[in-house]
Amino acid sequence: MMQTSLDDLLFFVTLVDEGSLTKAAKKLNIAKSKVSRHLAQLEQAVGNPLLMRTTRKQTLTESGELLYQASKPHIDALYQVEEDVSSLINEPKGQLNILLPLEFFNQIMSSLIAEFVRLYPKITLNCAHYSGPLPQDNHKFDITFVLHEAQLPESNWVAKTLLSFPQSIYASLEFDASAINNPEDLIEQHCILSHSQEQWLFREGDKLQAVPVKARAIFSSPEMRQQATIRNLGLTKLPNYTCQLDCKMQRLTLSKQPLAQQLSVLYQSRDIPLKTRVFLDFFQDNIGRLEIN
Repeated sequence: MMQTSLDDLLFFVTLVDEGSLTKAAKKLNIAKSKVSRHLAQLEQAVGNPLLMRTTRKQTLTESGELLYQASKPHIDALYQVEEDVSSLINEPKGQLNILLPLEFFNQIMSSLIAEFVRLYPKITLNCAHYSGPLPQDNHKFDITFVLHEAQLPESNWVAKTLLSFPQSIYASLEFDASAINNPEDLIEQHCILSHSQEQWLFREGDKLQAVPVKARAIFSSPEMRQQATIRNLGLTKLPNYTCQLDCKMQRLTLSKQPLAQQLSVLYQSRDIPLKTRVFLDFFQDNIGRLEIN
């Protein structure tokens, strides 16, 4: 059985493609003697001469032509794999899978994503959404964004908090807020919640106060909660950035402030691919556009 090494075949194909030992050695960045030695090893393994060389040119023998034609596509494929791997390390490319909370996909976020896609045309962005307070542990996503107030549960993911969004309690313009001064005053009020287990958390110094509120309606979408509140169906808690322009609601002034909403990003390992790193860098560079008080 013929015993050949991948290096022997690589040097042989390069020698044929370049046309001389000198050019092949330069292409491979090695000494001519090493190319010649590998050719001799390959000819010994094959049992036939592969090249007829003179001072002016080299010519493939019949065995050499057969071996070259059989080996060339595989050597080219290996070179292509090497280039592809190198480009993944040195050039942002490939598919990037991002999971976002449904309520966070607003106009500002969508414009940031569109800008990123234009900046990095070789990255294919796949954005999906989840509803509810926390996503399921899904490892097909490279990056997961989470909006939360309490500390995130322990997991195998790397978590990094990027930003805090101040929040307030909002009511319709028709609502009489004169009797609402403290968080506990909210207990008997009809409220519009984001999920069924929601409690409203308030901070006073280092202490937290949890207020169990009554759900008049539950909407995962902040836009739907806002519209329900505008129509005087109940009070709601929203990040202030969602209620800036033409709000049509009143912001309640309470003795304690609602706990700020945190934006954290989860990724699978601290050793992240370049495509993931450039997205995180881009997002952090532009995140200030989301921070509206």
